[in-house]
Amino acid sequence: MRLLTALLLSLLLAASLSAAPAPKPTAPVWQARLSDFGEAAYSQQVEKLISTFEEATGKKLVPGAKKRVGLKVYTDSGPGMATPVPLVKAVIAALERRGFESKNIFLVGLNALRLRMTGYLPSLSSGQTPFKDHPVYVLESNRYYDPVWFYDSPLPQRFDPIFAEKQTKDSDNNSTKDEDRKSFLATPLFLDADFWINLPVYTDHPTLGINGALVNATLWNASNTARFFRSPANAPAAVAEMSAIPELSQTWVFTLASLEHYQFIGGPFFNSLYTVNEPVIWLSKDPVMMDSLMRDRINSHRKQSGFEPVDEEIRTLEFAETLGVGSTKTKDAKIIRVDN
Repeated sequence: MRLLTALLLSLLLAASLSAAPAPKPTAPVWQARLSDFGEAAYSQQVEKLISTFEEATGKKLVPGAKKRVGLKVYTDSGPGMATPVPLVKAVIAALERRGFESKNIFLVGLNALRLRMTGYLPSLSSGQTPFKDHPVYVLESNRYYDPVWFYDSPLPQRFDPIFAEKQTKDSDNNSTKDEDRKSFLATPLFLDADFWINLPVYTDHPTLGINGALVNATLWNASNTARFFRSPANAPAAVAEMSAIPELSQTWVFTLASLEHYQFIGGPFFNSLYTVNEPVIWLSKDPVMMDSLMRDRINSHRKQSGFEPVDEEIRTLEFAETLGVGSTKTKDAKIIRVDN
């Protein structure tokens, strides 16, 4: 079945948004604490988290018809703010224990240089990488986009036209109408795999508010995303709409995020002066809740350092909540410790 474009989604949602849907039960966030940031600690706690998820949901992370699984990593802030390599190795080991062959566990990232700088592609000097047995798909090579599968929306303003007007008043847009409409989605995660796991890193972002689970799964998983930053009003709604695409969300089994490092201001460009370390890993099916919990943490650190909170007019998470992707109500968060 072809992917629903955002234009069709808009028509379907216009009716659904007119009536207040019954709130969905809040998905839990399972939490484990690391004794350190080494491979052994990650391996132990990742196994606990995945086993707990399987027991609670009844979904076993075992090979299906395609016998392949994808891991979406984040490296686009460069060294110092990338998905920790020990976390990815721990996830791979857990999947191999469940029957996946090494060659059928693939990694997806956006930029070849940053993937190389952060250890996901072989070093040019040594030729070594811890992921030599696993395919690494570089999206900016343009080899993994299909013309049939694209996100199509010129300016999804239905959420908040006043917000859209404010965000675009100082932005020039010199792209063509067709260029503004289409972002091609990387198909390996939802066409070539039984399921995929999102492995983001958290920073603030001047256009998106929070650069984390939702953004790693959407804008950093598609082509032609620069258009959303030429017209900033597009970006929050695009993230929300892309995260609600059925084919993408149905194969997205969960998000697994380490708080080994995250950045509370100046993102997405890495600045070590504004980073925080917590020996915590989260796993959840609700990326909106995870991003909302991180927004609270980021705002807390910004306040302590004398900075303003993340701009409240950036409604990325609220838009995603409107589309039923998850919940922003952190007071209702169900955080379940698995390391007691």
